[in-house]
Amino acid sequence: MAEDLTIHTGSKEAQYSALLPQIEAIIAGEPDLIANLSNIAAALKEQFQWWWVGFYLVKNDELVLGPFQGPVACTRIRKGRGVCGAAWEQAATLIVPDVEQFPGHIACSSFSKSEIVVPIIRDGRVIGVLDVDSEKPDHFDTVDQQYLETLVGRVLF
Repeated sequence: MAEDLTIHTGSKEAQYSALLPQIEAIIAGEPDLIANLSNIAAALKEQFQWWWVGFYLVKNDELVLGPFQGPVACTRIRKGRGVCGAAWEQAATLIVPDVEQFPGHIACSSFSKSEIVVPIIRDGRVIGVLDVDSEKPDHFDTVDQQYLETLVGRVLF
């Protein structure tokens, strides 16, 4: 199958509604987790032009950097540390309008101004997180939360 992505414009809801089935089609039948996470990160970055999109996976009591799109990133994050570690610890999506105001924020890039982190939960435990950063303040909202939670819940694994 060709891995072409059709970029849509319009409302955020319309963009997500058009993108999610494309992601499902791209990863359908591919059993390799890293390949699928890589294509998901690329599709999200290409559609929304966010500063950074990627995954961290839980390995030996740390979040370890997985596939991503964007500038170089932090490699390991402890539970409870930064937005990713807090989302892991709380097993809840975190939307941070201003990363400078988040206690313990890990500044992997000074260009990041806002962030959303969605935990990937399987069998009652967090196995990773989807992390998205924007260079714009207050960029993410409950629409992003709804669709990104749907993505990690329905499409991944």
